[in-house]
Amino acid sequence: EVQVVESGGGLVQTGGSLRLSCAASGFTFDYWAIGWFRQAPGKERESVSHISSSRNSPYHADSVKGRFTISSDNAKDTVTVYLQMNSLKPEDTAVYYCAARPRDIGHRVWQYNYWGQGTEVTVSS
Repeated sequence: EVQVVESGGGLVQTGGSLRLSCAASGFTFDYWAIGWFRQAPGKERESVSHISSSRNSPYHADSVKGRFTISSDNAKDTVTVYLQMNSLKPEDTAVYYCAARPRDIGHRVWQYNYWGQGTEVTVSS
């Protein structure tokens, strides 16, 4: 059974940094993609950053490019993905969700099969 668990959210001041972690266990697919999405109050869930098993061309949304970095580590049946968030802005405030899929990279919510519960990030001005 695949489980996706996020951690690392919290409250930070503008310009600060946070690192989110996502552990996808029971994930034994040859090809996979894991992505971070976020949802601010009253807004739709949006794509943030994505990485695939090929690790070619990680994706970052324009709104976070140059500030966020996605990376991954593989263990036996667990893939851990990190999202390093620097120079945080109040508009980055949202619940951040990690999602996984047993295919190559995708950027849309509907493309992902497995979701975590989310971790809240609040950036104060």
